[in-house]
Amino acid sequence: MNIGQAAAASGVSAKMIRYYESIHLIPPGRRTDAGYRIYGENDLHNLRFIKRARLLGFSLEQIRGLLSLWQNKERASADVKTIALGHVAELNQRIAELTEMRDTLHTLASCCHGDHRPDCPILQSLAD
Repeated sequence: MNIGQAAAASGVSAKMIRYYESIHLIPPGRRTDAGYRIYGENDLHNLRFIKRARLLGFSLEQIRGLLSLWQNKERASADVKTIALGHVAELNQRIAELTEMRDTLHTLASCCHGDHRPDCPILQSLAD
């Protein structure tokens, strides 16, 4: 199938497929005599794997490692678990940071009268 068909079948845009090829996340598509990229079922599996991993928030480097482990039938599942748990720890850190930001903004917004006066504790806090 051509790149447009691969994009439709995998849910990954043609632009992203080209990008993943350019950073060597996936091997370049084979070429026809006319120079068009062609993709097979294995390529689609890799693209779907990448799409799912991206939806779970893995970085491209983490995905590179996971792809390598997925393709290595001699791998230890502990290696995969280590990457997954490392990502969970990163997500927990981000959640804590976002929660703190939300709580701070909520507190500031509750202190603001929200009326016609120019006094605003939100702006004052940003300026401090």
